[in-house]
Amino acid sequence: MKNDFRDTIRIGTLVPCNDKDVPAYIRQIIPHGFESFSLTFWQTTEDIHLPDLARRVLDAIGDSKIAVSSLSIYGNPMEIEPRDRATLDAWQELIDHAHLFGTDLVTGFTGRLRNKPIDQCMGRFKEVFQPLAKRAADQGVRLAFENCEMGGTWHIGDWNIAHTPDAWELMFDAVPMPNLGLEWEPCHQMVKLIDPLPQLRKWVGKVFHVHGKDCSILWDVLRTHGINGPRPFAFHRTPGFGDSNWTDIISELRRGGFHGSIDIEGWHDPVYKDDLEMTGQVHALNYLKRCRGGSFVPNPV
Repeated sequence: MKNDFRDTIRIGTLVPCNDKDVPAYIRQIIPHGFESFSLTFWQTTEDIHLPDLARRVLDAIGDSKIAVSSLSIYGNPMEIEPRDRATLDAWQELIDHAHLFGTDLVTGFTGRLRNKPIDQCMGRFKEVFQPLAKRAADQGVRLAFENCEMGGTWHIGDWNIAHTPDAWELMFDAVPMPNLGLEWEPCHQMVKLIDPLPQLRKWVGKVFHVHGKDCSILWDVLRTHGINGPRPFAFHRTPGFGDSNWTDIISELRRGGFHGSIDIEGWHDPVYKDDLEMTGQVHALNYLKRCRGGSFVPNPV
């Protein structure tokens, strides 16, 4: 499916695939005005028949011109337990079937060698992702890594090494292929007290996909109790409720030549959750469209 919107940046949302009737869910939320859907899987595609899912998803989208922005798998493909091997298999499956969904983008966690420092994971990263990147490139597919730390640090962790710019430098040096990039969002920087805008200006050329998720920082708690106390000082938020200036973020994306989707990652907001989940997501959708500049207006001839 080609990008038929005149604007080069779509605003959409994530659609979890492991536990939903995906086409039925999509049909319910299309009227809200989402322009793209990122289809996400947790650790494995299980017994989902991807060609059938693609057919039913595209049928649900119909002639609405909405795009499937990406297919995503979140697990640890670098380790060797059965669930980890299923994640690696899922990376391969999604790469091979991406064209059926009309997308050229597969995203997810890198994985990591459990509880090893990031620099000690780079050999395994290259062993896993160099052939995956080649497999993807042969099919015109790009790969992008989510920047969520999943509770990990430089020294230990279970899921992902792609959460710090120092790791990005090592990763893209180990596998220097142009179809490898980032699935970026400001929230994961802000919870580490990183200013996301200077980072985005530096790395925008490697940003292939953006998760629409924000953060609220409680500076009074931080100043009083510090970062290692019992009181949380940062909360993941739906865009429009957090501290980020998304007008500036989208401006930096445009300046850097980004063409793609900002897909809202819901189910994290501590206030707009449960019965208010879709209320928060639709608010974020409309807010991000305003930050984008509103509806496309053609220039006078």
